[in-house]
Amino acid sequence: MVDIVTIAANTVIVGSLYALIAVGFTLVFGVAGQANLAHGGTITIGAFTAWYVAGLGHSVWIGLVAAIVTGALFHALLYRVFVSHIDDGVNVLILTLLAGLVVEYLLEAVVGTQSRAVPQLLEGETTVAGVSFLYNNLLIFALSWVFIIALFAFVNYTKVGQAIIATSMNEKGAALLGIRTDRVTLLTWTVAGVLAGSAGVLYGSFRAASYDMGLTPLVLAFAIVILGGIGSIRGSVVAAYIIGFLEVATTSVEPRLGGMSALIVIALVLLAKPTGLYGRELPA
Repeated sequence: MVDIVTIAANTVIVGSLYALIAVGFTLVFGVAGQANLAHGGTITIGAFTAWYVAGLGHSVWIGLVAAIVTGALFHALLYRVFVSHIDDGVNVLILTLLAGLVVEYLLEAVVGTQSRAVPQLLEGETTVAGVSFLYNNLLIFALSWVFIIALFAFVNYTKVGQAIIATSMNEKGAALLGIRTDRVTLLTWTVAGVLAGSAGVLYGSFRAASYDMGLTPLVLAFAIVILGGIGSIRGSVVAAYIIGFLEVATTSVEPRLGGMSALIVIALVLLAKPTGLYGRELPA
């Protein structure tokens, strides 16, 4: 029998993690109009950075900081060295796909195909309303929202954030106002790298890390962005909880169907409402 309380509780946790996975992807798409298919690779880099740092005997929290730095650097270098010199969106799509595959093949060569356990950020468990929770999963929920709220605050209440909004609305118009749109786009990619790197650590501690772990988050990000509306961070958060609920409910009935719900959502939304729940709006 399906336990509604357990499904609801797990949806809250999974949805917050999926929202963190998707907002970085959404941010780049909303501001630069570029689909970064290396987003899943960045999540993988974040997870393995934390795993490696922990393997050296350091705290997983230091690993989280290291993952944030490596995620930001990977995105910044990817944009500055390659993407910034490409105008065509299709070529950006191809390039970032290749970058994600390079990450996957390199990690397969270095760490092999065996999954690696990223240490939990907090040990132990508790019971709430008859439902058992790992402290680590509760912390995933809390940290995901810390990053998401920080992003909202940054975009909406800082001058740099206003420049990001202006660039997302009209890049040429923003440039006429004196905004260095190239720097804004670089910053956007870097912030997305911070979010993806941190998401990798949380995702790795939730489901372990493997060389090909980036594929599932990438598919989830696509489904969430399409359902929420391309370019809408708010829509991505709402959509993440819908996708999270569908996945938790589906796997509670048949575990082998995990991930199928995201693909079905992509097909249905593209057929019924291509603009998604919120359409294309400001990036926050």
